[in-house]
Amino acid sequence: MSVVDYKLQLSYKRILKDFLENKSEQSLYEAQKVSKFLLEQKISPEEFVSIHFKVLTEMLPQMDEQIQDSFVLLLEVMMGYGLAYQEHQILRNRQQELESEIDVAASMQQTLLPQEKPKTEFLDVGVVCEPAKKMSGDYYHYVHEDDKGLGMAIADIIGKGVPAALCMSMIKYAMDSLPSEQQLQPSLLLENLNRVVAQNVGDSMFITMMYGYYNRTTGDFHYSGAGHEPGFFYSVANDAFEELHAKGLVLGVSRQTKYREYTRHLDVGDFIVLLSDGVTECRIGDEFIEREEITKLIRKYMHLTAQETVNRVYEELVKIQDFVLRDDFTLILLRRTV
Repeated sequence: MSVVDYKLQLSYKRILKDFLENKSEQSLYEAQKVSKFLLEQKISPEEFVSIHFKVLTEMLPQMDEQIQDSFVLLLEVMMGYGLAYQEHQILRNRQQELESEIDVAASMQQTLLPQEKPKTEFLDVGVVCEPAKKMSGDYYHYVHEDDKGLGMAIADIIGKGVPAALCMSMIKYAMDSLPSEQQLQPSLLLENLNRVVAQNVGDSMFITMMYGYYNRTTGDFHYSGAGHEPGFFYSVANDAFEELHAKGLVLGVSRQTKYREYTRHLDVGDFIVLLSDGVTECRIGDEFIEREEITKLIRKYMHLTAQETVNRVYEELVKIQDFVLRDDFTLILLRRTV
């Protein structure tokens, strides 16, 4: 018997004797302290049942034989319980370690997103980007912010968690490292990103993306898409929304993929809406909302600033889903101001 077990046995014998003779609250309090000691010393339930049995037989040598035999059954139960409890503790510790790692990864992922929206005199920009869980598969990024124009990308990485975060970092640094001339040409930018993704990402992961560049001089919005959710174009002159389609294969399927470039001219007040499928897949009950419902919401609030508009649309869509996001949600609005 170890010194710890010997001291525990003596201490427990004193507590048990006092309890049987006096039924005191103090004995119960000391028993609670024994429980904490057992946890600290990692003494299993069946070990303590053995100590209890030994102490009891010393104090009550004439104990009924059936009561003594019952401890054999109790020991068997405690052995099974002890093993199950140990496995539970191991799984719990692993779960806590995993959650801790995910928290770190989610924090790192947030640093990959722009820390503030672009500030330009020629475009009013609004952005909402909210993850459904700790880590997001949605991503947006802007480049080439100067007096000449602005490039804006929105992407959805098929797959979430740590792999999505790693993929997101690759996209960010690939875009930042491209020559500024390529950032002005959406089709060329997507072709370069596609080669990076195809070369570095496994077959099980794909990325949809839409990238557009607004040229302040011409008022044209040039854009290309890689299998991404279509956006919207709103014309003040027609007071109407149009779909912003851009056909193209998702990034990472083939290194030789080419992307077509489209152009929309923006007059003052016209705006572009870019979004992820988390917006169009919002649900009322079991039914997905129609894209018309999204344009109705945008129209309801488009008299506000771009940021206030996307904020209000997000709040309404979350509200109709009982404040539960089922998918990552990204909504961007770019409105020409001058």
